Amino acid sequence: MIHIIPKPTDTPDDNSTGAVIRELERADAPYSILDLGAVDPLDSGLENELVWVCGIRQDGHQFETLNVLSLQNRVINTPESIVFCASKVMTTALLLANGVRTPETAYIQSEAQAREFLLRHGKAVYKPLYGYDGNGIRLVTRPEELGPGPWYLQEYIPNDRDFRVFVLGGEAVGAIARVSDSLMHNIHQGGIGTPVPIDEEMRAIAEASASALGIDYCGVDLLRDREGYTVLEVNGTPNWHCMAAPIPKLLAMYLIENERGMRA
Repeated sequence: MIHIIPKPTDTPDDNSTGAVIRELERADAPYSILDLGAVDPLDSGLENELVWVCGIRQDGHQFETLNVLSLQNRVINTPESIVFCASKVMTTALLLANGVRTPETAYIQSEAQAREFLLRHGKAVYKPLYGYDGNGIRLVTRPEELGPGPWYLQEYIPNDRDFRVFVLGGEAVGAIARVSDSLMHNIHQGGIGTPVPIDEEMRAIAEASASALGIDYCGVDLLRDREGYTVLEVNGTPNWHCMAAPIPKLLAMYLIENERGMRA
């Protein structure tokens, strides 16, 4: 049985969980819906089961419940990898530790250091540490625009688009270019997504990013600069808007294969 934790941001018009459930039903794969809010992880009744986390609320109870469930069950994505992706600092640290290109980044408490970073680059992108869907991201050009710290700052790379690559089981399986006339190209911020082929450089850096975070599947967001692709962030509960690849079917098959592997 595949136990599904639905994405809390699903809507009738944008239902990631439902898209995968439909593929599970076509494959006659048994599943159940798991409400983390109604689970006591110390007495869940789940053991040696597969739990798929389509999405999660950023609250202590859900993270702790997932952590405990992962002790006796196969959880996809693992709580650890979801936490790594949720924290932009941890994502950056793991990418750097594994030699994956990412824009020059600083996580700074000192106002003097933040000012120095900004002055050195001329422009910097401020990102909330635990933000999502592009919310709260802004371009900073003067020290007085920094606001209260601490600050997670990335060098600004001029661009008119970014790329999202969907990686599943270590393999890049789909990609889109997201274009807009603003700083953020995220679909939720008005970006327009178009499927694109996965070139070898894109494949290599996206798959290396997933490996660095030890994650089953993810959305790797890239920019292209003079040297090639560089990783902006990795999303552990990604959407797959506009992708030509049949992501719901691929993801359903991945869950089925993993669940069967547990029974072998």
